[in-house]
Amino acid sequence: MGRSAMAKTKTVQGKQWDELLATLKARFEKNVARHAGITWAAVQTRLEANAAKLNSLGEMEQTGGEPDVIGQDKDTGQLVFVDCSAESPSGRRSLCYDHEALHARKENKPKSSAIFMANAMGIEMLTEEQYRQLQTVGKFDQKTSSWVKTPANIRALGGAIFCDRRYETVFMYHNGAESYYAARGFRGMLKV
Repeated sequence: MGRSAMAKTKTVQGKQWDELLATLKARFEKNVARHAGITWAAVQTRLEANAAKLNSLGEMEQTGGEPDVIGQDKDTGQLVFVDCSAESPSGRRSLCYDHEALHARKENKPKSSAIFMANAMGIEMLTEEQYRQLQTVGKFDQKTSSWVKTPANIRALGGAIFCDRRYETVFMYHNGAESYYAARGFRGMLKV
């Protein structure tokens, strides 16, 4: 599957732009504890100066991620948006870890891979550390799980890692990278 077939990149413009900004603003104002000390005016200014990033946020929204600001990068000052949907984004589930794993499957292949979809959307998958940080601003993946960036040494052996939250604890697990489940997707991050 080529990039164009997967990405379906749409440029957010006109009415869509206004609707997306309104959605992001409403979520931002409803969840102020996620981004203490950051104002919506600062967010909107950055978004208006970065149309490509707004397109990526639009794809995060369209696939069920409910992106919101959860902080600011200490080194660059960029705002950090992460998928804050209660469960792993519904439009990004039933994916194996990467395209190498997808091509290794002989039958019952999923539609794509988490790594490929994240790249096509212009976002990064969360690392385990970033996933654990997200869990400090809410309770996520209490019924689903999310693939996270897998260290090269684990991936070289055929594995991949994913995380979830159960029993008030964040867990990290492993699976074969070619596996996929209806309740496992991935969460993304975008810096603006």
